[in-house]
Amino acid sequence: MKITIKRFSDEILLEGEAESFKDFVEKNRAYLSGADLSEADLSEANLYKANLSGAYLSEADLSEADLSEANLYKANLSGAYLSEANLYKANLSEANLSEANLSGAYLSEAKIKISQKDDLLKALKIKIIK
Repeated sequence: MKITIKRFSDEILLEGEAESFKDFVEKNRAYLSGADLSEADLSEANLYKANLSGAYLSEADLSEADLSEANLYKANLSGAYLSEANLYKANLSEANLSEANLSGAYLSEAKIKISQKDDLLKALKIKIIK
């Protein structure tokens, strides 16, 4: 099947053939900076060391995906479903995590900025009691 991935500006980022959208994304994971992958079903995808900096992943299903060592700098993950995802050593600095679901995600050595702590705690379903 022919697949086209665009940037949020509708500029074509990648085009090619693959058996499925997920296969195409996995194959081209190094070239996804700025890609519009909003609402994509990438559950269980192998995105190890993927360059998703500035990518639009709002409402995407990334449950159980391998995002270890992925670059998600300034990625829009608002409303994304990242339950049980592997984010080991992922760069999440300045990523939009509002309304994301990170329940059960593996975040060891992941990078975030302190200004993201509130969104991260909500995404992890953690409530701080004073």
